[in-house]
Amino acid sequence: MSDNISSFVPTAGHTPDADLAGYKVEAADGPVGKVDKQSRLVDSQYVLVDTGMWIFGKKVMLPAACVTGVDHEEKKIVVARTKAEIQGSPEFDEGKHLGDPAHRDQLDGH
Repeated sequence: MSDNISSFVPTAGHTPDADLAGYKVEAADGPVGKVDKQSRLVDSQYVLVDTGMWIFGKKVMLPAACVTGVDHEEKKIVVARTKAEIQGSPEFDEGKHLGDPAHRDQLDGH
């Protein structure tokens, strides 16, 4: 992974103009959901993953450096995390994310 967790790994195949929303998300041990949103901020890039029915609709934030591959043809990203690691991630709360630094620290620290 990258030294900066908030940046896409150069070899992942991500391009700055690519919109990953709607792409399937493949963990190291199988599919986990789809990309709900992606941040385009230079110093805070991440993907918001909607795990759907897999773990009852939980949304989790993964730093951009977790993305190890992007397949634009199949509309799929591969992440360097297991299903268990994603399931163990704190749930993303958009209201808290923007206004609660402690929530962002919790997400970043995981």
